[in-house]
Amino acid sequence: MGPGPINAHPRVLRAMSADLLGQFDPEMTGYMNQVMALYRPIFGTRNRWTMLVDGTARAGIEAALVSLVAPGDAVLVVNFGRFGLLLTEILQRIGAVIETVDAPWGEVVPMERIEAAIARVRPRLVATIHGDTSTTMAQPLDGLGALCRAAGALSYVDATATIGGMELAADRWGVDVVTGGLQKCLGGPSGSAPITVSDRAAEHIGQRRHVERGIRGEGAVDGQGPRISSNYFDLAMIMDYWSEKRLNHHTEATSMLYAARECARIALGEGLEARYARHAAAGRAMTAGLRAMGLTVFGDDRHRMTNVTGVHIPQGVDGEAVRGAMRELFEIEIGTAFGPLQGRIWRLGAMGYNAMKHKVLLTLAALEACLRMEGFALTLGQAVPAAIEAWEAKS
Repeated sequence: MGPGPINAHPRVLRAMSADLLGQFDPEMTGYMNQVMALYRPIFGTRNRWTMLVDGTARAGIEAALVSLVAPGDAVLVVNFGRFGLLLTEILQRIGAVIETVDAPWGEVVPMERIEAAIARVRPRLVATIHGDTSTTMAQPLDGLGALCRAAGALSYVDATATIGGMELAADRWGVDVVTGGLQKCLGGPSGSAPITVSDRAAEHIGQRRHVERGIRGEGAVDGQGPRISSNYFDLAMIMDYWSEKRLNHHTEATSMLYAARECARIALGEGLEARYARHAAAGRAMTAGLRAMGLTVFGDDRHRMTNVTGVHIPQGVDGEAVRGAMRELFEIEIGTAFGPLQGRIWRLGAMGYNAMKHKVLLTLAALEACLRMEGFALTLGQAVPAAIEAWEAKS
């Protein structure tokens, strides 16, 4: 019950146990086509180029950035937590010229400040996190794509922590590339990164296309832009692999494709609106239960992620002792924190297969008991009724 990874759905684990297929077996390429179709509604897009990057969620982030940005390109990063800093780290390695527009941890960046920064920097790319689990905040994104397009910039969104749990609306937001991961709200294992790429971004990436020498056929034409500096994360080659050309790039991670396919089938089978409502109810219940214990919830209520809640560790309480007791006595894991919040807050997740009423209630009851054991004065039995009431309330 931390910020991820979370318990995988049993159906996903069963799907991963299926036998392997050759990467060009018609059944395998059929599954690849199904995955493309299944993830379009999850991303809120009609983008043709909706597929998987093999690797953890960070593989999707790196593939997007290294394929969109060449050394010397100006990039604006919207930074409000650890993972905005990660984007900066990756872009530094690429050789980008980076500017940031920042908010304190626990807040988000207002759109008018992003607009002013775009006008000042005139970037090739604007990159942001949707939900940053380090701060539990979700950055509003309506209007971002229009600002970028008006300035001639591309846009990138990392939605690792929100895909399948909060609405993604790539087309409505007007953003060009969005990436995610399986291990949080989608209820799968880490190891596959769903990605969607707009036609506009695909055209830009195609200008950097390079066909690998060992599979190069007669008449192969490279793009005129600088070659993408990573072979494995080259989205131009990955798109050729997922296209009708089936131009070999790497051996597809078959079991992870099965997992990604099943994650999407479960999400769409539940219904995305119902799924988002379930995550919102879990977040409301967790927040209400924590407050009923007399704890202070971290961050701005207006922009809180539905699936991860930060809470201040009470003064005088050993946060790691509480986390240890939760694990040892109740077999429940909650999260610690990073950077300036390390040792100051816990992060409690309720997402995917774990965004269930009984799991939230058990977590809150266990936390009450462990806090009491550590000498924190509270009345036992307050959190669960408050959480039930909040779960059943309308948002």
